[in-house]
Amino acid sequence: MAELVTIARPYAEAVFRIAKENKALAAWSERLSLLSAIAGDAQMRNCIGNPQLSAAQKSELFKSLVGKVVEGSEANLIDVLAENERLSVLPEIAGLFEALKGAEEGVTEATIHSAFPLDEKQRTDLIADLEARFKTRLTAEVVVDQSLIGGVKIVVGDQVLDTSVRGKLESMGLALKN
Repeated sequence: MAELVTIARPYAEAVFRIAKENKALAAWSERLSLLSAIAGDAQMRNCIGNPQLSAAQKSELFKSLVGKVVEGSEANLIDVLAENERLSVLPEIAGLFEALKGAEEGVTEATIHSAFPLDEKQRTDLIADLEARFKTRLTAEVVVDQSLIGGVKIVVGDQVLDTSVRGKLESMGLALKN
């Protein structure tokens, strides 16, 4: 996975620069989301990996699936990725682009792992507390993970805040071993 991110980073940064220069961050976000979905399709992955198809054929097939005329920078991106056999990294490019866009807009993504489903008030209150703690606006996804037993585990960027029962039990186990 780290290799794919390494490959995808220069493409994501280039697309981000183009989008920022043209004041089209939202439009490129939508484009990359669609391209990522196409690249993630099982049949398309088979085509991308087919050595009998030329880069031009893969590029044209990809463009035909977009559902509209593909021109300019978007067409260039698809052509370059096809030529370099990198169409399969589009999901990583889209993810890195979203991270760059979020950083530009002052928004960070968070994942909240909860032992139980959170109602809207709990979710809103928790996000407000986290925004104060991390000093940034957050967009949060809530994932129910019953193995936590109770509490929450929060991932914001590369930071993890684990207040779950399972996390506390693991900490106690490590303390007792030492």
